[in-house]
Amino acid sequence: MIRPARGVGRPRVSSRETIAEAACELFLEQGYERTSIAEIAQRAGVSRSSFFNYFSSKGDVLWSGLDERIAVAVGVLGEPGAGEWPEQIQAVLATILEGLEPDPLALAFGNAAAMGLEDELQRESALRQGRLATALSEAARAAGVERIRADVLGAAYAVAVLSSLRVWAEGGAGHGSPLAQLQHALPRITDLHWG
Repeated sequence: MIRPARGVGRPRVSSRETIAEAACELFLEQGYERTSIAEIAQRAGVSRSSFFNYFSSKGDVLWSGLDERIAVAVGVLGEPGAGEWPEQIQAVLATILEGLEPDPLALAFGNAAAMGLEDELQRESALRQGRLATALSEAARAAGVERIRADVLGAAYAVAVLSSLRVWAEGGAGHGSPLAQLQHALPRITDLHWG
């Protein structure tokens, strides 16, 4: 009986984590803009094509974890009745940040200047805020909230999520959690009642 070779290649999760770790090291050492995908792959000990098995770009190294969580939340917000109650919305938003461990994005927020990422983080944060704000606004409108109010609510809640992540990361991962930051931020939008 022929058995598959053991130890050939890296496990998928391990390779993904190794690539992300290598990228963050290089971003800290030489800056985001000066770091190439080839350098990341070399540092991680994988081929350039292996890099693209896990990430679509070097920016994806930073954002892919959060993007997956936002995609799930957007899907839930698109379900019928998702925006009926503010508690439902807050629960969906909590799932984006709940259990979020320090990752490349948290490291990037915490070391934005050293990595030369200030503009990149601002631009990419705005894209995620926009995606989430649109889903939130549509959920509110489906629940009968008029358009402008729905847009304002969607934007406020989306900013609360991304800001909570940024504040947590900038404060150091040992200080609370991004979910705790969100729970601290949500009451600040109480004047913008959902219903």
